[in-house]
Amino acid sequence: MQHEQLIPSARLLYRVQDAAEILSLSRSVVFELLRSGRLRSVHEGRTRLIPYEALREYVASLEDVA
Repeated sequence: MQHEQLIPSARLLYRVQDAAEILSLSRSVVFELLRSGRLRSVHEGRTRLIPYEALREYVASLEDVA
């Protein structure tokens, strides 16, 4: 019997620079999205990380507006 992989292909957390590249935005725009609350993030120590689901939710919100 073949087992399905339980680990998602995407990482769970992304640094701001990685999220900017994924969204095709600049780092400053991503920081503005974080400040405005349009994009969620978490902190681990001094590092701000953006959950994979937060990226999906942000893109979905763009599609809802369009």
